[in-house]
Amino acid sequence: MASERSSAESSDPTIISGTDAAANSMWEESFDTENHGVSSKRDYSPVSWSEYFEMMDDVVIMSGETKDVFRVYKSGQDGPLLVLLHGGGHSALSWAVFTAAMTSRITCRVLAMDLRGHGATQVRHADDLSTQTMSRDVANVVRATYGEIPPPIILVGHNVGGAIAVHAAGGALLPSVLGLVAIDVVEGSAMEVLHSMQNFLKGRPKSFKSIDHAIEWSVKSGQIRNLESAKVSMVGQVRRCEVEEGDSSEPVSPVTESVAEGHEEFYDLSYVTEKAESSASAEPCSVYSWRIDLSKAEKYWDGWFRGISNLFLSCNVPKLLLLAGIDRLDRDLTIGQMQGKFMMQVLPPCGHAVHEDIPDKVADALASFMIRHKFAEARSETKSSSYPFMR
Repeated sequence: MASERSSAESSDPTIISGTDAAANSMWEESFDTENHGVSSKRDYSPVSWSEYFEMMDDVVIMSGETKDVFRVYKSGQDGPLLVLLHGGGHSALSWAVFTAAMTSRITCRVLAMDLRGHGATQVRHADDLSTQTMSRDVANVVRATYGEIPPPIILVGHNVGGAIAVHAAGGALLPSVLGLVAIDVVEGSAMEVLHSMQNFLKGRPKSFKSIDHAIEWSVKSGQIRNLESAKVSMVGQVRRCEVEEGDSSEPVSPVTESVAEGHEEFYDLSYVTEKAESSASAEPCSVYSWRIDLSKAEKYWDGWFRGISNLFLSCNVPKLLLLAGIDRLDRDLTIGQMQGKFMMQVLPPCGHAVHEDIPDKVADALASFMIRHKFAEARSETKSSSYPFMR
């Protein structure tokens, strides 16, 4: 069966599999080359958004006498607009390293936003995480930022953000959508693992002693397999809070030394936290806890993904589906791909946070897609590169 799959992929121009060299490259990123593989203490200190984005802004959406404030990060001045939508529990900062990679490849603009209930966004009904509400949020933020006639838009979403992108495109909420990119969001596989989500969420540490510990956990647990991305991304996932003396409701969970191995879907369900007993502190202290309690959003989980495959296929714009593994395809998408309704690329081995684990590979795939459809032009210094659709 493996040989049959390889043959099918090589004969279909819309399926591009990662090479062994690319796979090896990913693992080399985590190999301590300076010390020839000898273990040494790694730097888990956080990195500012400004290392990757050009601007941070708070977009105010007025509704009567009240207002919602959405945190956004932007880069680029010309070209089409990439609207980047993060996955559940993450934030716009999960796109930081990818944004730098993307803007170095093609002429484009980037708008990455913290969805309601996530990151630094502050809204009245932060617990309303329905796809209808969040897709309207996207349209409102784009209009408030660029006016009623925004630049040509490519909607790009990961996981829940991918579902929101599909709903925004399918509902014609924006007038100038040219393309749609969904990253590792497939109805079939997502629906299969939703029942395991509560167990995963309960298995995570409830808090961390410092932001450095949160970053360390994210890498060692396999949630984010790229330290560079984790150092900027985790800042948007956790927040500082005070713990009063004698308060054991938010124990400080130490980072374990175990590293997640094995296959992942939706979230890193293979990771099981080995919680050690936390030492009681005689003094009030600060800890970092999750910005959003996803377990309270369970009533929305089904609505995020049910029917998303057919809605994706019905969107009348060029589409790209990026997957961490070919096994994630469900029946509807398999048939649609065979009928040529969208392009698909299977990326080198990585975790569920594809755009964080291998941002350069995702940027290559998206740049190729946009150049092929003449949505954007390669920057002069990259025109001689090996984008498969530029030849």
